[in-house]
Amino acid sequence: MIKAIVTDIEGTTSSIDFVHQSLFPYARMHMRAFLRAQAGNDAVQRELAEVERQENRDLSLDEAADVLEQWIAEDRKYTPLKALQGMIWRQGYEAGELKGHVYPDTPEALRRWQGEGRKLYVYSSGSEEAQRLIFGYSDAGDLTPLFSGYFDTRIGGKREAASYRNILKHIGLPGEQVLFLSDIGEELDAAQAAGMKTCQLLRDERTRPAAHPQVDKLTDVTL
Repeated sequence: MIKAIVTDIEGTTSSIDFVHQSLFPYARMHMRAFLRAQAGNDAVQRELAEVERQENRDLSLDEAADVLEQWIAEDRKYTPLKALQGMIWRQGYEAGELKGHVYPDTPEALRRWQGEGRKLYVYSSGSEEAQRLIFGYSDAGDLTPLFSGYFDTRIGGKREAASYRNILKHIGLPGEQVLFLSDIGEELDAAQAAGMKTCQLLRDERTRPAAHPQVDKLTDVTL
């Protein structure tokens, strides 16, 4: 019996295009001004120190902005970038300049599963902050009360089986009682290797089908 569901966001609960055509450009457009305005913020400084560590060199604020803008353009999954993007997006959501996209079937499926007593979790390459924002400021309202927890790349890479084993330890369930939802075959492979049940979402014609159960929308997932 499935007692918990762990879901990806991009291409699963929410549109790939929203992330790449709205969120990423917004972060890139505001990155430099944000870093200047928040130069005295300890949390921002910690992330900038991680950028320097990643680059293995000292960086001025403008040089760090250059690096971060390039990482956005290359869709890098680096944790300091994701953390800083989350901070920028929070400002955008709170200002009403951003609204989180979710597919119409997403709230219906999430509410049904929670109502059945299943625990819901998110695992995305976006920071935990960014995850809460996309669901908290979604075009279907605040969906965050439906979730029991969030995981990002601090727990490990999404294509590594060890990451999913770490998630299982955190939620305290064996793999056969946990379902992982994603559009990416390599992520599903890693979750399956950790013992989880899997299901692939085929939301987009660009998605490459993988050797896992497949559905077109969350309301079609069988438990």
